[in-house]
Amino acid sequence: MPKFDRPQPPVFQRVESERLHRKQRLAAAFRLFARFGFSEGVAGHITARDPEFTDHFWVNPFGLYFGHIRVADLILVDRFGEVVKGDRPVNRAAFAIHSQIHEARPDVIAAAHAHSLYGKTWSSFGRLLDPLTQDACAFYADHALFNDYRGVVLDTSEGKRIAEALGNKKAIILRNHGLLSVGHSVDEAAWWFISLERSCQAQLLAEAAGQPTPIDPTNALLAHSQVGTHSNGWFSFQPLYDRIVREEPDLLDGE
Repeated sequence: MPKFDRPQPPVFQRVESERLHRKQRLAAAFRLFARFGFSEGVAGHITARDPEFTDHFWVNPFGLYFGHIRVADLILVDRFGEVVKGDRPVNRAAFAIHSQIHEARPDVIAAAHAHSLYGKTWSSFGRLLDPLTQDACAFYADHALFNDYRGVVLDTSEGKRIAEALGNKKAIILRNHGLLSVGHSVDEAAWWFISLERSCQAQLLAEAAGQPTPIDPTNALLAHSQVGTHSNGWFSFQPLYDRIVREEPDLLDGE
């Protein structure tokens, strides 16, 4: 049998190439979120840390539909919430939450938050997910709960509390609000959000049908080590990226 090497995240020699790569992945993530029905009016945001100005992040303009976002539409926001590149405003909630996560977690390249149907439904229980499936084990002992709700997050002090609750984990359930995921790449953060949303859907269906049997802690931890790694999160996003670029190539319009 021939041996094939598993693809790995790219390594860049020029910061300009890395910036463009992150922006392309970011625009693709928005298109996929639209495809999966994660958009809810003007709510939701995904950010990507700039590779050169690391206290700045790229984000969707406030009020632009996820399914229309192109590379050229992304805006760059500094640590004070000022738009330094682009001609549209930033969502105040996006800055309040994401600025604090990026500051607290230097390892985080990207963070994703949306008001997806199953995620916000599950969040109303104020519970962590159980390891009911192999896919859900990616989040076993690796997601947190922000067990509070104080209205729309418009102040960075609230964003700081969310970042503190997230800690060093890959995702957090915001009670009565929705889901948020982070990653060492845009690809990873987007995939964890997609997978977490589906895991919420699976548990809601399972509990509605009866009494599901969870995976025992030993095997849940084993499965986490197999499916919950940074590299697996990145790799799992690649088929989705290829699909959306083939079907909606205009998302790459821009630089």
